[in-house]
Amino acid sequence: MKSRFRNIFLVFGIVAVVIMLFTFDVSYEELLNNLKRAGIYLPLVLLLWLVIYAINALSWYIIVRSGGKVSSLTFSKLYKFTVSGFAINYVTPVGLMGGEPYRIMELTPYVGVERATSSVILYVMMHIFSHFCLWLSAVVIYAVFYPVSWEMGIVLGLVTVFCLLLSILFVKGYRHGMAVACVHLGSKIPFLKKWAIRFSETHKAKLENIDSQIALLHRQKKSTFYSALFLEYLARIVSCMEVWLILNVLTTNVSFVSCVLILAFSSLLANLLFFLPMQLGGREGGFALAVGGLSLSGAYGVYTALITRVRELFWIVIGLALMKIGNKK
Repeated sequence: MKSRFRNIFLVFGIVAVVIMLFTFDVSYEELLNNLKRAGIYLPLVLLLWLVIYAINALSWYIIVRSGGKVSSLTFSKLYKFTVSGFAINYVTPVGLMGGEPYRIMELTPYVGVERATSSVILYVMMHIFSHFCLWLSAVVIYAVFYPVSWEMGIVLGLVTVFCLLLSILFVKGYRHGMAVACVHLGSKIPFLKKWAIRFSETHKAKLENIDSQIALLHRQKKSTFYSALFLEYLARIVSCMEVWLILNVLTTNVSFVSCVLILAFSSLLANLLFFLPMQLGGREGGFALAVGGLSLSGAYGVYTALITRVRELFWIVIGLALMKIGNKK
């Protein structure tokens, strides 16, 4: 059964990659020229994500270990699940949540389905919450380092309110759990209503236990909670180095602080278009707008988005390959 689900994830990922390769909005000659232009910076960008994924995996590892030691689950295995999970997320529409069922499936043999589910939900919440922290940091950075017009003041105010409201929602989820609430939300959606109600009635005790494990981390293991959140936020900051490396191919007149703003505001726009696989179009537009807003050429943003697409495709292939290796064992 587990092998069959792995194959489903693998086939879906391969099909998505093929579709994306044939729908690139640039010619392959232009793509090759841009890759040559990147030079040594492209391998550095690819290697940078070795570090970023390691930070992501460490955050998840801390959450998993907070429920008790698991001797058979090594960090290297969790690192593999992390890379493969993000590979599936990249090619999955509707909220970039496709990798979570895969992670739960892989983790279940080590810790059981309830603990696997609670740890994955907690990690996803940390990962999303770290984006709110990055966006709020960008608001403060922009207000400190750049002149704020009244138009930009409105935008920054809306971003702040948006992040604070979602942060309040997430804190409530940390305190009381999210599993029951998510299933309850599903019962309000027409085509999911019957399934969600039946699932809730059948697995009520398990869902409540998952929520109690989520709440336990926030209530009794605050050091673990804040360590995991800090690592996810650190991963967001380190990923800004990717933008800095790419833009240094085009200009030396860009600071790391500017790259934080570019990544923050481009990711905000891209995440608002969460329903698109790989956030196609939203990422490119977000980079162009963010770079242009800092008085740089919008073409720099498009180039940056193109190189990040190449990096994503590279790591999608790596993640799918790791799934295939796991399938053979």
